[in-house]
Amino acid sequence: MSEQRTRPVVYAVWLIIASVVGWFAAFQLTIDKFIQLENPDAELSCNVSVMIQCGKNLGSWQGEIFGFPNPLIGLSLWIAPLVVGVAILAGARFPRWFWAAFGVGVTFAFGLVCWLIWQSLYAPNLGVLCPWCMLTWSVTIPTFFATMVHLTRNGTFTSNERVKDRANSLMAWVPLATILAFAIIILLAQLRGLDLLGEVIGMIL
Repeated sequence: MSEQRTRPVVYAVWLIIASVVGWFAAFQLTIDKFIQLENPDAELSCNVSVMIQCGKNLGSWQGEIFGFPNPLIGLSLWIAPLVVGVAILAGARFPRWFWAAFGVGVTFAFGLVCWLIWQSLYAPNLGVLCPWCMLTWSVTIPTFFATMVHLTRNGTFTSNERVKDRANSLMAWVPLATILAFAIIILLAQLRGLDLLGEVIGMIL
């Protein structure tokens, strides 16, 4: 069994980076939510334009699907991959049931993000893209892809050595899969009539 399979350093480092970025985005959204609750007419820092803003999302029912602001989910759950990543670097080994539970959590996060992306683009009361939400998407999507590949190669999904070896080689394709996923989101935004690409370029320039 390869060292990469037994101690996935690159995967662990990514979990740490993704957790920090995801938690930061959730923190910023939480601050904006507090500002919005205090003053509904306040101009939030994330409100870049009519099409790219977070105020509309935070004030919608989709922004509180469990009865409380969605950013609180990120503040709580991004701690898990951070701890897992640090533990792996420290040499920790987790049992199969732990990885299975971790996979369920990551899959839930991915499913929630996909639903929120669809709502942001196509819900009649939204039709906007939130900058901090997009930052969250940018780390959640590759984390899901990488985790599914990792759970295959570490034996959580299968004990077939050939399948595990193939999954190990697939990890190098996670960045490409992520780029394709982002391309689909941009395409959906364009089809919806949101000039996402132009807005993003404008923000950079």
